[in-house]
Amino acid sequence: MARLCKALLLLVVTVVLMSRRVQAWGSPKVLRKFQNIPKSYVYVQQALWYAMKDFNKGSKDKYYFKVVEVLNSQEQVTDSLEYYIEAKIARTMCKKTSGENENCLFQQNPEMQKVYICTFIVRSKPWKFELSMLKKKCEDV
Repeated sequence: MARLCKALLLLVVTVVLMSRRVQAWGSPKVLRKFQNIPKSYVYVQQALWYAMKDFNKGSKDKYYFKVVEVLNSQEQVTDSLEYYIEAKIARTMCKKTSGENENCLFQQNPEMQKVYICTFIVRSKPWKFELSMLKKKCEDV
């Protein structure tokens, strides 16, 4: 009976310790917390390109949106590079059906203008050519 209790106790302790490790696997260790970096930094621009591609793909708007201004950019180091970007974006005159959005002008008609302030957090693993969206939140201006 004593052996059974010890074995059961050992099993419970093992399960508790393993469950704590599983939780740790889900959240990468922060090696360097978010710090301000230049808005022109190449990886910020890459993350912003990806964020806008993701935004436009998920938007039900008939028109593309593009960046008016980057308000804030920060980088955090975990098992990847994470970019926190605040940007002012606006509706362009290019419809999504046109397929091209690089040289689009912003809407000039006040009735068609739409502006958001967006916060994006993009995870980047440049050594693997991987980008993923961790957070996307936009508010009307």
